[in-house]
Amino acid sequence: MIDPPLDELLAHVDSRYTLVTSTAKRARKILEEEQLKEEKSNKAVTTALREIHSGTIKIEKLNVGIK
Repeated sequence: MIDPPLDELLAHVDSRYTLVTSTAKRARKILEEEQLKEEKSNKAVTTALREIHSGTIKIEKLNVGIK
């Protein structure tokens, strides 16, 4: 089971795609930061999802469309 729940996570974004890409980007950043500190806590994806859920990370949608 995902903690926080998926429906609560989707309330912070406009689509599942946005949630997945934003989580992946943040998880990569967390891994880079951990390499510098040489300290590992939770898994990076779990930490990223919790940050999105708590509002620590704000996701901005760019208004760029396909022409």
